[in-house]
Amino acid sequence: MTAELVRGQNHPLSRSRVEIRVSAGTPVLALAQLGDDTGRLAGPGAVAHPGARTLPGLEVPGAASGQHRIAVDLDAVAPAVHRVGLVLVLPPGGPGHFGAVPASYVSVADPEGAELAGYTLTGLESETAVVALELYRRQGAWKVRAVGQGYAAGLGALLTDAGLPAPAAAELAAAALGTAPAGDITLAVMPGGPAPTVPRGLRAPSTAQTPTPSPQDVPAAPAPTPPPMPPQPQPGPDTAGGPPTISYAHPRRRTSTEPPEPAPRPAAPPRPGEQPRPVAGDASGWSMEERLYNQVWGMFEDLARSVAAYRGAVEFADSRMDRELDEALSDPRHRLGGSGNAARDAARGRREELVARAQEVLDRDLVQLTSESEVVEPALPAAYARWDNPVWHAHSVPAEAPLALRLGDLHLPERPDLRIPMLVRVPLERGLWIDNGRTGSEAAMAMDTDRLRRAAMDMAVAHAARMLAAHPADRFAVHVIDAAGAGAASLAPLVRAGVLAGAPAAGAAGVTETLERLTRRVDLVQMAVRAGAPEDLPPDVDTSDQLLIVHDFPHGFDDRAVTRLRYLADEGPAVGVHLLMVADRDEASAYGPLLDPLWRSLMRLSPVPDNHLADPWVHHAWTFEPDLPPQGSRVLDQALERVAAARGRAR
Repeated sequence: MTAELVRGQNHPLSRSRVEIRVSAGTPVLALAQLGDDTGRLAGPGAVAHPGARTLPGLEVPGAASGQHRIAVDLDAVAPAVHRVGLVLVLPPGGPGHFGAVPASYVSVADPEGAELAGYTLTGLESETAVVALELYRRQGAWKVRAVGQGYAAGLGALLTDAGLPAPAAAELAAAALGTAPAGDITLAVMPGGPAPTVPRGLRAPSTAQTPTPSPQDVPAAPAPTPPPMPPQPQPGPDTAGGPPTISYAHPRRRTSTEPPEPAPRPAAPPRPGEQPRPVAGDASGWSMEERLYNQVWGMFEDLARSVAAYRGAVEFADSRMDRELDEALSDPRHRLGGSGNAARDAARGRREELVARAQEVLDRDLVQLTSESEVVEPALPAAYARWDNPVWHAHSVPAEAPLALRLGDLHLPERPDLRIPMLVRVPLERGLWIDNGRTGSEAAMAMDTDRLRRAAMDMAVAHAARMLAAHPADRFAVHVIDAAGAGAASLAPLVRAGVLAGAPAAGAAGVTETLERLTRRVDLVQMAVRAGAPEDLPPDVDTSDQLLIVHDFPHGFDDRAVTRLRYLADEGPAVGVHLLMVADRDEASAYGPLLDPLWRSLMRLSPVPDNHLADPWVHHAWTFEPDLPPQGSRVLDQALERVAAARGRAR
């Protein structure tokens, strides 16, 4: 039975030789793009098109047609290639956009001709080029995914989105479209290539993703270099059109050709009909830390897309049932006898069948992701791990800063117990705002004000302790402004361990002095960097990263202090000064729109479960829950004691 896919949905392939079938409403050109496990192209040579039809193991003729049969031998695909994407392009002189022609249908069949999965490219309007589907590897097994990602700006924009520089993409698009004669299209992957390795699949076909290619998945010489880092989304509490997106951008850990750390040994190949066995660290990266970071990214995207496919299938089933019920009620023949009831029952039965099939696919993906989470969570380093992870008991202060830090967990209502670590890159590119106001969410409104404020400050201290423990002893400093002293109980572990840069600043004078000192540091470092002379900084300027925790803003702040705080939020991250606000926005309402840029510049977090964050692929509303040390545990105190001891040895 053919699996009818919706956009984003995937289906496993049990055969290495398959046939892709295309039925288009107008003649189209077919191209093939070969990407790494993140979907990025290594260069113009990774695209087979009418002007350059031959690639190692792959050949495409250059003709436009409405019906295509495309033979693919997945065993012949090189190890560096993890995605084989089918691109459909309207040729010059044809219809102006895909919305003007009937929807194309693409399917994947086995060598005997039985269709395994099909997908109708609906919803296209002004697009002239589209990634119809892709075959991709996930932990050694191949799958097909319905993509349907269209581009109104044409093939050049599609190739740029896949990682090619804009000039190269434009030149390649011109070559592909300018040499296409009429005729039949055949795409065949030639046999003889190396056997596949064990990469990770399911990545977004967009520039929002940035994981680095894995050296173990490319030919031996020379070592790869990471792709350029794309721009990151800029979420904020006032973002229009829905909740802010979560920045999961990759921080270009290494750019040298130093040899990578040994990759984890792959699990044994799965038996026929079995899902691949998950392995911690099977993603790309130069180090285990980086591979785990990318693997968490992949789990995040996998869950987002699997749930999106399920929700899309249910929505389609509901809309089809409504349409069939309307047709049944509008037919006079169905109002006589029992035929109307039979038609309604049949429509509801078809709806239940579609939903059951979608649920079966979702359950399969959730089982696989749960198994992967059970393997990955215990393997995470302390910077990524929950506070209850045993890794903290053996943790020592590192010699290098981490790639990222864990702020909490994310989950969706379809599987609340499947938690995805929410990691943010280091150094922080934006400040953090822990909202201790009761109007932020239903959970906050149901909580006592004092308990909510204590929970918010405890969360801030846990974040500060994690940052201190994850950085080298002398490369991270924490300052605190607690003008009214209301956060003393929460701050006690930091004060007791002696790891703060100074006593928490109290009163208006303390606020002014702390902000003035950090503002001076930002100014001096900016001037030194612009002058190209960072070594000429005054000896009293601490060049390590600085974190400023501000509690109960705006208490103790005058207009000048507010201006300095905004300056630190805007200019500080670029020179190593980061902001962590614990505040209720409503209490600062007297400043009006003056503070709107400040709140928008910070990533809002909640001390209680809240679904205010969205992923960058399909924009689900994810429930965020903070990660805090277990009640009665000394894990946080022990981590801070190790930081204090390491600082003593470094002096």
